[in-house]
Amino acid sequence: MFPDELEAAFTACPVVYFPQGLCEPHGPHCALGLDALKAHAVACLAARASGGVVAPPDYWHIHEVSGYAGWAAKNIGEVPRSWLTSLPPWRHFQNVCYHIRTADALGFHAAIFLTGHYGPNWEDLKTLLSLVQPHAGVRLYGLPDFEANTSGFDGRGGDHAGKVETSLLWALEPDCVDISRLPPPGAPGPHFAMGLDARLADRRIGERMAAEEAAWLGAKSQQMRAEYAAIGASPTLRTFADVETLWETVIALHLPEFLTMKVWGDDPPPGPDSVWRANQALPV
Repeated sequence: MFPDELEAAFTACPVVYFPQGLCEPHGPHCALGLDALKAHAVACLAARASGGVVAPPDYWHIHEVSGYAGWAAKNIGEVPRSWLTSLPPWRHFQNVCYHIRTADALGFHAAIFLTGHYGPNWEDLKTLLSLVQPHAGVRLYGLPDFEANTSGFDGRGGDHAGKVETSLLWALEPDCVDISRLPPPGAPGPHFAMGLDARLADRRIGERMAAEEAAWLGAKSQQMRAEYAAIGASPTLRTFADVETLWETVIALHLPEFLTMKVWGDDPPPGPDSVWRANQALPV
């Protein structure tokens, strides 16, 4: 957007969407950036329909640690390359705090953090925003995109490169899905963490799910704007020092409780030669 377009969009609807994800293999048939591509495209649909501004997608997210490492070792592997754009949990969430600071300092009334990446990171995102909210004027909400996928695909709102995510990406970014790359049925896997039902993907169902997610987000943004007006909120997080003080005095005290800082899931840890195994010694 050009500056005058951005200013007009802000004036009409002071809501900002922060799409999150990472590069991570999602089967041989989907582009690696599926998580962020999906979140960004859905946010753009919501902004076009209901107003608001979409921030550039953040492709650096949590992986290679804790339960993510065990899962990735089993379903993706490190050889020859994993193609993961990962950050440790504490660094990712500190970046989120700086994103909030930008939204607050610019005067946005609502900021919605939409992650297309799953595992327990979205639960920690909600915890983080609840800790920051008393110290920020902008109203905050965070969610995985499957929370807004109200009808889903056969009642399921999310998966990992299965029929849900494949259908969504196919509808949102058709150049990023190539069904011809699907392995033959029964071919030994795990096929870069591909969902077992990926062959059932349907672009038209993806279009319906994407529209439902966008409508959900639009309604949520209006609710948050009303809350901002009702309480007479105003920006309070303005400087880098404000963020650092908030991190040290509030967030850091609760960081050891975050789920992504703990070992979770049933998969065994990575092997002794894995760099991901070394990452398990998380600072707390």
